[in-house]
Amino acid sequence: MHGFLNINKPQAMTSFDVIKKLKKVLPRKYKLGHLGTLDPMAEGVLPVAVGCGTRIIPFVEDETKEYIATMTLGASSDTQDAWGVITYNTPRKIEPAQVEKVLALFRGKSRQVPPMYSAVHHEGKRLYELARQGLEVERKAREIEIFELELLNADWEQELPQLSLRVSCSRGTYIRTLCHDIGQELGCGAYLSSLRRSRSGCFKIEEAVSLDYIIEKRENLSRALLPLDYPVNNLPLISLKSAELPAIINGRQISRTGKLAGPRVRLYTPEGQLLAIAEANNYNEDTVLQPCRVFKINE
Repeated sequence: MHGFLNINKPQAMTSFDVIKKLKKVLPRKYKLGHLGTLDPMAEGVLPVAVGCGTRIIPFVEDETKEYIATMTLGASSDTQDAWGVITYNTPRKIEPAQVEKVLALFRGKSRQVPPMYSAVHHEGKRLYELARQGLEVERKAREIEIFELELLNADWEQELPQLSLRVSCSRGTYIRTLCHDIGQELGCGAYLSSLRRSRSGCFKIEEAVSLDYIIEKRENLSRALLPLDYPVNNLPLISLKSAELPAIINGRQISRTGKLAGPRVRLYTPEGQLLAIAEANNYNEDTVLQPCRVFKINE
């Protein structure tokens, strides 16, 4: 049982909580790992690798995330979200046209400082551990990219206005911090009030299953399990000849006549089973395929 699960994580659970619950319905020999942590407050897509799927993770190239976020204006939070200590600011009138101008500032590449309440390491400790002790340390800004930032809805009738945003961004982007920074730029303060991840790479919310569905019946696990090659289907596919199998299985390189697209490719048995991920290096008119991850056929 090897592949991937597209879990619709509920609120109030950590990503590790999801892994712990899934372990109860899987034999001990199967490893589990998730692609991209979701905060307890967030819900939505959490891809989980099962068995040999954990060995595919380093080769997953599409790490774009998409979120639907609601942010509240006119207040700030020590955790930058609704679960922190809220500080209300002096009311300030925000014009709708001003919002679009500010959003435009955050599109594209920029550098973002991780929040103190995050899992980033600092001198051997997680930042959130230091934050819980009332400590704040200097954090290095990280490069992120906001591919799309769209205002879906604005509710100006509430005492504290709320904006609904669709955000498509690179891995490592903190949506809490994005909302906080937008609030700072608007001059009124803001915090994240709800968050739903609608896509993580090729994993989409429309195709996600609930954790309860998996736990309810053992056979549901098999129904929900996606193929081992599901998140690497963007890599070129090469079908091997029977005579080439022993070399690949033992991690040895093989040569093919002609230039092949690379730098990485998927190698399959004649029966259509994923056998390896390989580096494709072109030399003159030949291509050398060097396995960098081999999957035993019946493991």
